[in-house]
Order: sequence, then C-alpha cells, then structure tokens
Amino acid sequence: MPSDFGVPPIADENRAQVEQRLQDARAGDSVPETLRVEFRGRPIHVEVIDMPVDRLFYNPATHRVSAQRAYDRAQEEELAKDCWSDAGQRYLHHLLMAKPSNPHQRDPDFDKLMESLRDHQQNDPGLISREGVLVNGNTRRAALKELGVRSIRVGVLPASCSWDDIRSVELSLQLRPDRRREYSYINRLMAIEEQTKLGLPFAAISKLFHTSTPALERDTWVLGQLRDLVKRSEHGQIKLRLMDFEDAQESFAELYRTYIKEKAKGKEKADTLLEYRLAAIVLDIAKTDIRAIRTDFRDKYLDHRLPEGLRAAVLEAPRAVSIPGLNRSVPAPSSETAKARALTDTLLKAKATKKSGTVATAEEVTAANRSWSLLEEAFDESIRAAHKVNREQKKRLAAPDRIIAAVDNLQQCVTDLVMARGNNSLDEGAFDDALVSLKQALGKVSVEASRSIPLPGEGLAWLREAAGSQQ
Repeated sequence: MPSDFGVPPIADENRAQVEQRLQDARAGDSVPETLRVEFRGRPIHVEVIDMPVDRLFYNPATHRVSAQRAYDRAQEEELAKDCWSDAGQRYLHHLLMAKPSNPHQRDPDFDKLMESLRDHQQNDPGLISREGVLVNGNTRRAALKELGVRSIRVGVLPASCSWDDIRSVELSLQLRPDRRREYSYINRLMAIEEQTKLGLPFAAISKLFHTSTPALERDTWVLGQLRDLVKRSEHGQIKLRLMDFEDAQESFAELYRTYIKEKAKGKEKADTLLEYRLAAIVLDIAKTDIRAIRTDFRDKYLDHRLPEGLRAAVLEAPRAVSIPGLNRSVPAPSSETAKARALTDTLLKAKATKKSGTVATAEEVTAANRSWSLLEEAFDESIRAAHKVNREQKKRLAAPDRIIAAVDNLQQCVTDLVMARGNNSLDEGAFDDALVSLKQALGKVSVEASRSIPLPGEGLAWLREAAGSQQ
C-alpha cells in the first residue's frame, strides 16, 4: 500500500469550500462547534462544519477495510490504480457496508448504524482533511449516503495535514475504548503491524491500542501464522485471504497460549501440535473441540480414519530436502511435524479452491470438495474419540468442572427466584448476603486465574472486569 495517495481530483474546490464554511461558522452568532483530536502527539481542537456528503472521499488508507480489500481482485486492482475514481470509491463504499468475515454479506452492525442515524441523526462529527478526505467517519458517510442524507458534520484538520498525520489521527480516534464499532480482528492485527514497521516500541503501541505487551507479542505471532497460512494455500492463481480467518480470533489466541507452553517442553512436539491444531482451525472446528488434539492425535485417532489414497497423499513426508545448485540434501523437518504440515497444506489448498469462485475449474472444485469432506469427517470422528478417552481418563474434578457445576446451580437459582416471586417467599436479606459472598468468591477466582493465565481469554477477561480485579 503506498504511503502517499495524493489528493482527490476536486481537492482545490474542496479547500475553497471548507475555508468558506469555516469563515461562515466563525462569523455566526453562536460559539462554533469544535472537536478534540490528537494531532502530532498533542491534543488540539478543530472546528466543525457541515459538508456535502457527495463531495467527500473515502480514505483509501483506512484501517477499517485493509484486509477486506483482497475480497475482489478486479475491484482491488481498480482501487489500487486510482483510489479516487468512481470505481475505487464504490468498492470502498461496498466494503464499509459489508460483513468483515464475508464481504458478500451486509454487516448487521452497519444496519444498526443506519437505524441510529435515521432515528437520532448524527451525534458525533466525522473528521476530514481540507481536500475532502475522510479521516474518521468513513462508515457514517456510507450510511448517510444509503439514507439519502445530503450533508455530514465534520471536523477539519490543519492545512499542513499529511498522509502520515491522517493514518495517525485515524488510529488515535478509532482505538478509543468508547468507540461503537471497533476494527475487525484482522484489520486490528494489520494496524498493529503497521505501527511496528514504523519503528514504534511495543510499550508505545500497547498504549495506543489499549492493550499489553504480552498481548502484542501474541498478536504479532498470530499475524505471522496467518500470513504463512495464506502463502501455503497458494497454488496457481488461487490462494486464501487474511480475511478468511476473521472469525478465528479466540481459536488463535488459545493456540498461541498452548504453543508457547508446549514449546517450553520441546520445540518438535510443539510444532507438530501446532500443525494439527492449525488444520482444525482451517476446518472451522470449535475451539472447545480443538483442545482434544494433542501431539499423538494422528497415531491414536486420525491415521486409521483416513481413506487409504488420501492418507498416502497428505501424510507422506520427505525424508530429506535437496538444496538447489549444491547437489546436496539436508534432513527434512521431523517426520511427524512434516506429515502434520502436509495435512494442513492439503486443507489450505482445498479451502482456497472452494472459495476461489470462478478462478478454479469445475474439476478442481470437485476434487477440493471431496478432499475437504473426507478430512472433515476424519477430524470430527477423531476428535469425538479423543474427547471420550479424555473423559474416561479424568480422575478428579478440575477447576473448569467446578465452574460448570456452579453454573448449573445458578441456573437452578433462576428457577427458584421465579417460584419465590410467585409465593412471596424470598428472604431478601439472606439472598443479598449470599450475593456478597459470591462477589468475594468471584474476586478470588479472578485473582488466582489471572496469576495462572497470563493472556486471558474472553471468559477470564469478563470475570476480571465483573469482579473489579486490579491486575
């Protein structure tokens, strides 16, 4: 992506109109509206004016749709060729309305934004450069266009604003904790990567993204895995896109925690486990089922469930790798890791073919669907078998089981409260005392769990917030 996109074709006319409207706002009887933004490391207040919706341009550098731009290759090429053209702007308009994980579908959050704007009008102003480029408010402008609204309230950045400023200001505004519509998962990872490439230390990036250094290390690792998966899926003109993994956030977070823990015991086994679990993520298997996959997954469960022809195709690993030009060979990765990697590669290529639309031939799609179905069935059966063995081997009630038991009791408590309300038999004082005890217990669980789990998942993150723990 270029660092400087130039200016829209009507930049001069927009500068003149912006300046005139700023003067009109200052000349009015009321105090002009202002917007506070972070500009070049310090807060400033910029003046707010009304601008015609149709004179403004979507920001081609917006982080909101960075990953989704790869959705349609032909339209992406038009956008890259001329980001200010009608075709390029129409493509950005479509992506801003679309679901991040599947731009073929409309995003329900976009429809909620439209409903809010229709019922309550525009609460917060957007932000533009004087040339008419939307620094913030791209999605709002798309919603207003869909509603047929002719004007939008926007703050105006200083005349010296550069493309580096535009990127920085957009990030500072979109990463505020109170933003209604956050960046999608992949776009957030790409925005973090962009700041890393600019040379910012993790301490500064973590402050900007309202996160922690360990979380940034995880996110950097995950994006590296995603880029590798995309590369491994490529065959001919067909490959996956980063956005194809949009819904796998929790699975990758758990994969990172598991991999780091296993790597401390031994890298080879950790790499093998990584590959089998990556294969499961590619298959869109639920993270609770992925936990059943361990380093012995193939030997114990998967191998004998694969059809003979497919087993030979995906699990035959090379014993050595030749070095071009040197007439020498070096040992291949450990056979088990190489087999696991070959299996993952097969799934990646099959998924890429299934998602390729008209790029792949009918024969290629048929072959991909067959491989996919056979591997999906083999994984499902293997995971069910692994779950059964794990349950049989469990000898004691672990912490997750105690939480599940507590959930069952709380569900029964809901029924008891309904019945008590019907016959007016609730002892309110005793119930309140029990809730205080529950609060104290949750606080202790939060503290101990946080000590045991450095990178909390969705559940522990909720518990820490609910219990008010100060970690």
